[in-house]
Order: sequence, then structure tokens, then C-alpha cells
Amino acid sequence: MYSKTEVTQLRQAFWTTFGQYMAPVPSAEGLPTNWINYKTGLKHVYFRMHADGRRASIGIELTHPDAGIRELFFEQFKEVRRWLEEATGEAWTWEPETHDANGQPIARIYQELAPVNLFNRDDWPRLISFFKPRLVALDEFWSTAQYAFDDLR
Repeated sequence: MYSKTEVTQLRQAFWTTFGQYMAPVPSAEGLPTNWINYKTGLKHVYFRMHADGRRASIGIELTHPDAGIRELFFEQFKEVRRWLEEATGEAWTWEPETHDANGQPIARIYQELAPVNLFNRDDWPRLISFFKPRLVALDEFWSTAQYAFDDLR
């Protein structure tokens, strides 16, 4: 087992390493991008990556506090599902209703990798190989799909 300090240090070291690895990669529009804190430009719509001692996931999280509006966003994502799957080359898991780590209701569309351990540096190449192509593909998808959400802004 790791101490709280070791867990924090390893988590921070991984995300710093991943950020440095992704820094030279331009966005779909050719611009420098903060890949770790990707900005979708839509309030309550996030591209999130997570990794722990058992699994890793990357996905789109819809966090609007109003369930009806969150459902509208989810339905709009379903309209552009084909674009997402073409950009990523794979089918994603769609959850219209779930909860985040803090118990708040969210909707999410995601991919997961298991088993993998963030706290084992030997697994970092697998984690990077999992996150990088999907994050780049999400950016490519979003460069076109974001306009489908103009009416929901």
C-alpha cells in the first residue's frame, strides 16, 4: 500500500508526464492545447480522464445540475454519435444517468481500460497509449461537433 503522500506524488507525476508528452501535439485546428484541462467551450461539458489502481477511463461528462438540460445535451450527443465513433474508430459506452465521485448526477460517454494501475510506473506506457489517441480523436470530433450544440449555449 502507498501512503497518501505517495499516492498524491505518483498521481501528480503521471499527469505531469502525460502533459509533457502531449504538449507538442497540436489540436485538430493546429493550435497549442492544454490537453489535461481541455476546454470544450461549453459550460457543464467536459472531457475527463481518470486513472487509479484498477482502471483508467476517458470520456465526455455532462454535469449540468438541471436533469432536463443534461438530458437535452445527452440527446444532442446521440445525434452526433456517428461522428464520435468515426473519429475514435470504436464504439463508446453511453450512460444517460450516473453519478460522479462526489455523488452528483451526471451523464457520460466513455471508454475504459482495465486492469491497469496508475501507481505502477510500468503501466504508464499503457495508460499513455490509451489516453493519447482517444484524447486526440475527441479533439478532432469536437472541432466539428461543437457547432451542433450552438442552440444549447
